[in-house]
Amino acid sequence: MIKIAIIEDEQTHTELLSGYLRTWGAANGQPVSIQAFLSAESFLFAWEETNDFDVLFVDIQMRAMNGVDMARKVRERDREIAIVFTTGIADYMGSGYEVEALHYLLKPISMEKIGQCMDKVMHRNRREAFVLVHGREETMKLPVGHISYVEARGHGCVAETYTRAEGCRQIEITEGISEMERELSPHGFIRCHRSYLCRVESICRIGKTELTLDSGSVIPVSRRACAEVNRAFIAHFRHD
Repeated sequence: MIKIAIIEDEQTHTELLSGYLRTWGAANGQPVSIQAFLSAESFLFAWEETNDFDVLFVDIQMRAMNGVDMARKVRERDREIAIVFTTGIADYMGSGYEVEALHYLLKPISMEKIGQCMDKVMHRNRREAFVLVHGREETMKLPVGHISYVEARGHGCVAETYTRAEGCRQIEITEGISEMERELSPHGFIRCHRSYLCRVESICRIGKTELTLDSGSVIPVSRRACAEVNRAFIAHFRHD
């Protein structure tokens, strides 16, 4: 069962969204549990007690605490939960990249948009892809979704993996950066520097000369690659 929270201060929109989500669940044989909250504050109060949701549909424009500020508080404790922002103003769709929103929905929301969004949620939840890499004395299977970046170092590379439970790990591998690029490019990785390859979904912030990742690591981005990295970042998080 997928446990969904709708954080929305307009009852009409809550009812519409709930209906679409139940229709999607019935059509896809996927049970859904939906709980609605009229404010960010009421959701946070409940969530801090249970932390028991898989997906959050969050209205960006709400009274008192807005949806982006609420999502920042959620991300302080949970880096994995799927956050979907809803908004009635297209200009707000650029808000909140730092909280790793999975999707943006522009009101009025349609059944088609909900279907696309939930397909993305399900794809995210499917079994993780792996890549085989070699250490000095062993062969390892690394979950692609745990790799933040790969850095060329000497004749091989160092891969950083990050999970909420284990934190950051640095793993020395014998594969070269070009070989890792061939392996990881189909999984959403991009060359951000001649010596670095990073997962677009792991990017938290893009500066002129560096990228900040969800793990807290800061890696360089070259002037030549910056525009392409920025386009890939925006395309990933604004994809409908």
